[in-house]
Amino acid sequence: MASLSIRDLHTYYGRVKAVEGISLDVPDGEFLVLLGASGSGKSTLMRTIAGLEQPTSGTILIGDKLANDLAPKDRNISMVFQSYALYPHKTVEKNISFPLEALKTPAAAIREKVDWAAGLFGIGHLLTRRPRELSGGERQRVALARALVRSPSLFLMDEPLSNLDAKLRHAARREFKRLHQETGVTTIYVTHDQVEAMGLGQRVAVMNAGKIQQIGTPHEIYHEPANTFVAQFMGSPPMNLLPEGDVLIGFHPEHAYPSNSVVPDGAYPVSMLVQQGELLGADALVYGIAGNPPTDIIIKLPELGAESLRTGMHHHFHVPPGLVQRFDAGTGLRRR
Repeated sequence: MASLSIRDLHTYYGRVKAVEGISLDVPDGEFLVLLGASGSGKSTLMRTIAGLEQPTSGTILIGDKLANDLAPKDRNISMVFQSYALYPHKTVEKNISFPLEALKTPAAAIREKVDWAAGLFGIGHLLTRRPRELSGGERQRVALARALVRSPSLFLMDEPLSNLDAKLRHAARREFKRLHQETGVTTIYVTHDQVEAMGLGQRVAVMNAGKIQQIGTPHEIYHEPANTFVAQFMGSPPMNLLPEGDVLIGFHPEHAYPSNSVVPDGAYPVSMLVQQGELLGADALVYGIAGNPPTDIIIKLPELGAESLRTGMHHHFHVPPGLVQRFDAGTGLRRR
């Protein structure tokens, strides 16, 4: 295992600045998630760490070793791709053992490592099958076993769950957490899915336009967003932003409460013209307009609490003072 240190990293493709001036420290054993939309630079950053892309400038240290000029095979990393990249003509056993065979590992050690990895992921009964005979979840486990079997210093994962359905993604997140707890391998995980990021990451780095907008624990990212981009990227639905002079008032949809009881001192009042509602099982989303100038907002309530709200009528809500965020309307930065 190893730490990762990046200093002032730039990766350009001609005039396209895919990664621009990123500095980042990942302690040994941490699970860090790179979160961003398509084109944010997260996959380019990971590929640059892996040695699959050449940085324009800056330094990459894996442990205490400068990695800029090291070939990917010499960085002692393992990478899991979105497509899993399994060899279709090889059995599961041969797919898992391939990295060890390439390193000319003794046969007895290969057998021991393959059995260990297959047992860790519960795929020992699949060793004689080929990828076409496996489900999506099984292929993913094979790819993870192959990546882990060589005992890497860094584990890099690029959107590994995007090909799975929602139920399998949920189960896989639990498996990833268990895997990290058992192995302690330093892990960099790329995703566009904020649920994955919040559920998996010990820390999350939110990226946009080749830069890290904020890095912190899931709690910090969600409850203390550094700017309006992070505020509206995190959460589903995203944070509401209401203009008020040179300030934008921000609050999450679930933090607005009907003002039909005692309102806490210092609470922020919200008068909302209800336009429509959407039931989501135990919860409901209420869409409407509030503020001056009129601004679209969304409020999330328990299903029973939303039943009394009439479309076309003004209803009053409040946000407790500790849950109100304020951002500079010009720069978008959160005011402390």
